Amino acid sequence: MAARIPAEERLTNLVVALMATEIGLTKQQILDNVSGYRQRAEAGTRSDALEKMFERDKEELRSLGVPIETIGDAADPNDLREARYRIPQAEYDLPSDIEFSPAELAVLQLAGSVWSAESVSGDAQSGVRKIRALGIDGDEPIIGFAPRITARDAAFSPLQDAIERCKVVAFEYLKPGEEAPRRRRIRPLALVDYEARWHVFGVDVDAEEDRTFLLSRIVGDVRVSSQTFDPALRDGAGDRALAGLERVASENSALLEVTPGTEAALRLGRRASSAAQGINVPFVDMHILADELASYGPEVRVVEPALLREAVIARLRAVVGAHTDPEEAR
Repeated sequence: MAARIPAEERLTNLVVALMATEIGLTKQQILDNVSGYRQRAEAGTRSDALEKMFERDKEELRSLGVPIETIGDAADPNDLREARYRIPQAEYDLPSDIEFSPAELAVLQLAGSVWSAESVSGDAQSGVRKIRALGIDGDEPIIGFAPRITARDAAFSPLQDAIERCKVVAFEYLKPGEEAPRRRRIRPLALVDYEARWHVFGVDVDAEEDRTFLLSRIVGDVRVSSQTFDPALRDGAGDRALAGLERVASENSALLEVTPGTEAALRLGRRASSAAQGINVPFVDMHILADELASYGPEVRVVEPALLREAVIARLRAVVGAHTDPEEAR
């Protein structure tokens, strides 16, 4: 069955891909590499159906003001069999004299996160795609609270409520490599999104020190106690949390070789720096990065560190094992 990539996400991926190339991409390159098309192709969707989907997406983006340029054969401009498509950045970029502060970027991303396709006008959808095309996609932090934010982590809502009410919470937390979760009690001060993962920042009640926890590693329910704390502790908590995460990321870097023009190149390139052998990608948590890199399959190869390379290989082997018939393996 085809992977369920929302149309909004597919369109955003298409915009990012077409902005990332100067020479343009052929239709086949788009269908083979852009997330949203690629999963359907791998699931067996017919090529003519994928081409029709691309044509509909292209026309929808153009109707929203996205200037998609078609580059045909110079000798025969009407021959579009090998045409290439791109979005000229000069026509789509925001004016160079417009600058956003970190707080403004957070507000823009927050606004995009609470809009839905059914309730937003075409102009608004065009605006949020322009914001995402700047590279603010899932990598910019959101500090504070919103009336409704979609989050897959069950711990998000009770932690948000506890922060607003200044209540101490307790939860079981399982770190990689540990066999059993450990009970943690914290004064929760801020929820932040970093590297597309939600974290809760607060003061560990037992250690009386700042701590940051990944929501996806919270096991079971978050228990909100009757014990309260001073609301003033929340002041600047989001900034302190992000500064700590960025400090950890600056101390850890992965050297990767990535296939140009792929989804991995587009997504990793946003937060990478060039290296002689490939790109350097800073990271906070090796296990999270290993999950992401494994999802790109052959598009990326880990040069170093060795522990990260081994972690990615282990995940890929687990995928192969899960899809191998024991009878056929004999």
